[in-house]
Amino acid sequence: MKKLSRRNLMQLGMVGTVTALFKASESWGEMIAVPTPKEVEGPFYPAVDQIDKDADLTRVGGRNGRAKGQQIIIRGSVKNIGGQPVENAIIDIWQANAAGRYNHPRDSNPAPEDSYFQGWAIIRSDASGLYRFRTVKPGAYPATKSWTRPPHIHFKISRQGFPQLITQMYFPNESLNAIDLLYRNKTGAEQTLMTARQTGEYEGMLIYTYNIVLGKS
Repeated sequence: MKKLSRRNLMQLGMVGTVTALFKASESWGEMIAVPTPKEVEGPFYPAVDQIDKDADLTRVGGRNGRAKGQQIIIRGSVKNIGGQPVENAIIDIWQANAAGRYNHPRDSNPAPEDSYFQGWAIIRSDASGLYRFRTVKPGAYPATKSWTRPPHIHFKISRQGFPQLITQMYFPNESLNAIDLLYRNKTGAEQTLMTARQTGEYEGMLIYTYNIVLGKS
């Protein structure tokens, strides 16, 4: 992977239109014909609105500090089942912080909160259907006394002309995936579609690619 200069990164920015970082060719194969599997929204969709919902979840507007944890970049495409890009799709993203804690009043996890972690973003795909955001890898957390959820990120994708898609993105090579009550309930093909691929690294941040396919309305 060609390394970008700091000047290139500044030109790319973390907010707004997705640019050259995502121009690398994608191998979609048969994925373009199969919609991304649906998943439950879960109990921790943000309950309180916030001003800062941009594409950099590692910072909170007005606060001088970075979120704790391993910083990563999530990138990908939104396409229809025919393989055409879906422009201007609304991509609603929320997740736990690096310790496995959500910024939600109903989260009883004793793990520490992170006042520098944004936790929620609403971004849009660009004219080529591409999107990107910067975040930290979420921690695992106890859903019940006998069930620990693996690291995952929630997605809600909306676009006129398509049914709304609610799903979850999982990380590869996580031992908790195989015993997760939601993940193991999927077929092997569905698990593949819901698991991001590690596709590069930039200045110490792992890059994960997660392509999304919207079904017919």
